Amino acid sequence: MSVEFNHTIVLSRNREESARFLATVLGLEVGEPAGMFLPVTTANGVTLDFATVDIDIPVQHYAFLVSEDDFDAILARLVEDGVPTQADPHGRHPRRINRNDGGRGVYFSDPSGHGMEAFTRPYGSDPASPLNGVTEDVPGAR
Repeated sequence: MSVEFNHTIVLSRNREESARFLATVLGLEVGEPAGMFLPVTTANGVTLDFATVDIDIPVQHYAFLVSEDDFDAILARLVEDGVPTQADPHGRHPRRINRNDGGRGVYFSDPSGHGMEAFTRPYGSDPASPLNGVTEDVPGAR
């Protein structure tokens, strides 16, 4: 059996603002609207379909595995745009990144409050890494 994740709906207060924010941060493109959805598609073909809703939106978490070079660019855009960053999903390490599994990771929120994450190594890929639990300052970060 072959199962692939294809798309998900991302509820937002303003689909244009949220889709453009994520596309800009990740260096992706916003696609053409499809009905109530505004798509952002990742390199592996998964589409995040942003939809504007007028309800209380439960916070969701979206994580993106990226290359080291892409991480550098993403982090630079977050700092340049003044987007608050942190090394963990609970906000205990603001203005820092994590070094888990020997890679790098950063958390940030989108305009609707969803928790976004960009990281360079899959969770558990190096459980013996001496960098697990280590955080580093991000110069200029908010």
